[in-house]
Amino acid sequence: MQRPALAALAAAALFTGGAQAALFEDDEARRAILDLRQRVEQQRAANAEELRRANEENATLRRSLLELQNQIEQLRAELARMRGQDEQIARDLADVQKRQRDIAQGVDERLRRFEPVQVTVDGREFSVDPAEQREFEAALALFRQGNFAGAQGAFAEFIRKHPTSGYRPTALFWLGNAQYANRDYRGAIANFRALLQQAPDHPRAPEAVLSIANCQIELKDAASARRTLDDLVKAYPQSEAAVAARERLARLR
Repeated sequence: MQRPALAALAAAALFTGGAQAALFEDDEARRAILDLRQRVEQQRAANAEELRRANEENATLRRSLLELQNQIEQLRAELARMRGQDEQIARDLADVQKRQRDIAQGVDERLRRFEPVQVTVDGREFSVDPAEQREFEAALALFRQGNFAGAQGAFAEFIRKHPTSGYRPTALFWLGNAQYANRDYRGAIANFRALLQQAPDHPRAPEAVLSIANCQIELKDAASARRTLDDLVKAYPQSEAAVAARERLARLR
């Protein structure tokens, strides 16, 4: 009976040891599971924290991007405004430059009205004031239009206003012709002689002498006309007026 009892005791001991080993293994498994759960929770918490930080960073980044976009829009608006200002300044500058050119041109034109100009009349070149030139040309235009009364007054006024003008000999010639056309023969003779006295070598001088003879013929003073024509042929033998004078002398004789 002792052996079976010993066997039973041995079996009980083996069972108890196995049970204790099984219990030990369960505790280890529970601790491992708890430890794993703890690590998972920690990782989950860490992930949650990282996600929260990432969301905050994303929100911050979005705000920064929005602010940057606003700044870009403001810069664009400012650039557009500055471009508009530049364009306006360019237009204003162009307007100012145009006004300056207009003013300068106006000043130049006004100065040219008073600056002497060089003219050539009857082969003679001289300097005259612009106003003087306009007055002479206006008087000559009246004569060419056949307005002999107007031309006579205009040339007489011109000579009175400009007694030393380079135009004077020519003005005397046309004044005498206007008077001849108006049948003022004595007045015409006086002005033709004034031309000859002032400028005997003037290109119009031979014509002036011939015109004096014509006036004398109109006044029925044939003797004076013959003397005048003789003087013309002697003084200006190569002139066209001398040719006409010879023809008239032949008729008068």
